[in-house]
Amino acid sequence: MSDEVGATKRTESGLVEHLCEHPGCTNWGAFGYACGQAAPNWYCFEHKIEWPPAKRS
Repeated sequence: MSDEVGATKRTESGLVEHLCEHPGCTNWGAFGYACGQAAPNWYCFEHKIEWPPAKRS
């Protein structure tokens, strides 16, 4: 319920499927990454992005 005048009820519902965006991978993308207001990119466990980035020597 909303106290805002003219507010409408959200009608979209249901399961949203995210597949891994790594080329050739068809696994479930459980890890989503986005910068700012950008749409997230989704990756599976095998291809997830390491954060914070590992220090390479």
